[in-house]
Amino acid sequence: MLNLLNFFKKDKIWDFQGGIHPPEMKTQSNGTPLSELPLPHRFIIPLKQHIGHEGEICVAPGDKVLRGQPLTFGTGRMLPVHAPTSGIIEDIGQHMTAHPSGLSELCIFLTPDGEDRWMPLDPLPDYRQHPRADIVQRIHDAGIAGLGGAGFPTATKLKGGLRGVKTLIINAAECEPYITADDRLMQDYAAEVLEGSRILAWVLQAERVLIGIEDNKPEAIAALKQALGGERDLQIRVIPTKYPSGGAKQLTRILTGMEVPHGGRSTDIGVLMQNVGTAWAVKRAIINGEPITERAVTLTGEAIAQPRNVWSRLGTPISHLLHQVGFRPGPRQMVIMGGPLMGFTLPSLDVPVVKITNCILAPSSSEMGNNDEEQSCIRCSACADACPAKLLPQQLYWYSQGGDHDKARAHHIDDCIECGACAYVCPSNIPLVQYYRQEKAELRAIDLEAKRTLEAKARFEARQARLEREKQAREARHEEAKQRVARSDNGELAAAKARATARRAEPDEAAAEAQREARHAQARLRQAEAQAETQALSRQTTDPRKAAVEAAIARAKAKKMTPAGAGSEASEEAAVDPRKAAVEAAIARAKAKKAAQADSAQPVTDAESQPAAETDDPRKAAVQAAIARAKAKKAAQAESAQPVTDADAQPAAETDDPRKAAVQAAIARAKAKKAAQADSAQPVTDADAQPAAETDDPRKAAVQAAIARAKAKKAAQAAAADAASRDAAVVATQAHYAVEKAEQAQEQANNANAEPEQAPELNQPDDARKAAIAAAIARAKARKAQSSTTLED
Repeated sequence: MLNLLNFFKKDKIWDFQGGIHPPEMKTQSNGTPLSELPLPHRFIIPLKQHIGHEGEICVAPGDKVLRGQPLTFGTGRMLPVHAPTSGIIEDIGQHMTAHPSGLSELCIFLTPDGEDRWMPLDPLPDYRQHPRADIVQRIHDAGIAGLGGAGFPTATKLKGGLRGVKTLIINAAECEPYITADDRLMQDYAAEVLEGSRILAWVLQAERVLIGIEDNKPEAIAALKQALGGERDLQIRVIPTKYPSGGAKQLTRILTGMEVPHGGRSTDIGVLMQNVGTAWAVKRAIINGEPITERAVTLTGEAIAQPRNVWSRLGTPISHLLHQVGFRPGPRQMVIMGGPLMGFTLPSLDVPVVKITNCILAPSSSEMGNNDEEQSCIRCSACADACPAKLLPQQLYWYSQGGDHDKARAHHIDDCIECGACAYVCPSNIPLVQYYRQEKAELRAIDLEAKRTLEAKARFEARQARLEREKQAREARHEEAKQRVARSDNGELAAAKARATARRAEPDEAAAEAQREARHAQARLRQAEAQAETQALSRQTTDPRKAAVEAAIARAKAKKMTPAGAGSEASEEAAVDPRKAAVEAAIARAKAKKAAQADSAQPVTDAESQPAAETDDPRKAAVQAAIARAKAKKAAQAESAQPVTDADAQPAAETDDPRKAAVQAAIARAKAKKAAQADSAQPVTDADAQPAAETDDPRKAAVQAAIARAKAKKAAQAAAADAASRDAAVVATQAHYAVEKAEQAQEQANNANAEPEQAPELNQPDDARKAAIAAAIARAKARKAQSSTTLED
């Protein structure tokens, strides 16, 4: 008794709300077995024949291909397409495809060679010995999609149901009128359909397999039962004929009594459904190793002379199929791909057969009923009574027509299976399904835009977060570097600072040596000044003017060689203003001259009487000083005329500077004066008397004074010409030297006027006046040079 109850419970059939019973019109085509048709002269193979993206092309025009050779490749929902026969790739371009919009898509054009040769196949009869993932991958590589009309990739569907699926349903209802492709397939290939169902059940590890078939297909039911024999792994369930019992949600309800929730999938309740055509394709892909290159297609309608089911290669133009079955088009003839309720009118007969093409319907004008115009809705609720999805078609119509997307979504327009039952029963001839399809397309576009917006927002936020992380990382690195520097050894830092300070503070050896020389020269200058103030000229060991010049030269060298910023005492001494040095030297010379005059006024002792007497003549002293200066100038000119060697390169370079030249001239004059003083201090011999006597002439003294004035004038002019690029102090020094020479010339002139008796043979008054005039001119020029120097300062 319990077993009997279980049997009745097991075979229990449920019903669904709504549905219609239109004329079946199946007997026109299901009485003839599946047949082969001649190959067309060209195949048009769309890259996208399923739900998902098109694959990547792996062939090029001119390539020779074999049947079953992949033309594209891809992963996930990117199913490949295969060559339907052997031939040559003619072209790759856009062409109109099977879609209500009539838009063009990328297609591959193949010219058959007539041989119809298969590529090398890889059958897998012992599929149970291989991992399930490998079987799923083979199904994907074979390009199998749902052949019932949806076109969803089978491999993707199987991956989503690998866990949690307890019931596998094979949809054999084929409820729409006119379509008999599945019916004929089950009659002719029942064993292959059952084998494909077993492969799917093994992959999913389903606990039971239910084959749902309507009771209007007795031949197919008999063929399945005969092929099944005594096996109990598959259960054949015969259900009442009712449209749309072949819908996924409706058939699930009929066979299991469970309903798929709104917005959900059948896998949410442990159920997965496949079409009988898909089961047959899986068997061919696994057991035979053949990818999908053809499918069963119903050719029916009153405009066709020989309605039947044929094996149609994918990519075959619809015009070729119709031509093979005696298509007789009438006026305003329409051709529908699919059934009369869910199909769509083809925009052209040149579109190709694809994987979801199950029927080509060519009805006559009277067969499709009256084409009455659309009228206003009368709110009769016939559509709501016929809807198998428990929707409110009239409300969805208003929302779709008015563009109220939110309310259309709220009324579950996505649950509409577009079965056409509402439009079939509508007395106002409103094409409700077309409105729903348009609204769904708009909602998909809105969702796609929203998805892209969210993705863009997510990318922007991710970028901002990344930039913030990078900023924080940089700040952390900077802080770590600061801490690392702070933690570094303070002793090393202090030592480095000390070394740097020492390098800046300590002058090099040359600078130190120059500073020492400057200090020594300054000391000698002080000593000479002290001797000039306290001792007679004959007792002085050093000329104060020479010492002043040497000190100035030493300070200049020390200043030049001392680094900038050095604060030592030598650098301070070297930085003394040259004008001050010149003034000090002049003061020293004045003091020396005063001391010499005081010494000449003192009584001469016996030991000193002879040399002093010999040097009392100032004219002789002036003559000797002029001779010494001339010799010094001649020696200087001889040195400048000689080629400069490597050893002399440095002094020559140093004399290029006008200031150095002036200093060197001052040194020469000091040496000449010292020589004159030495000569005046020594006894005059007979040999020396003659040159001295020769120079006692006042006119010669006047000439020498003029020469001195000319030199002073030349030096003043050179100083004035280079005043823009030289230190003004040098100009002042040169002017001072000019004044000195003028004073010497004046002294010589005075001496010449004071002692006319020394040269009786000359016209002494005239010469004295000329010498006085020349001295006056020299003084005027010296004052002019001094005034120009003052203005420049």
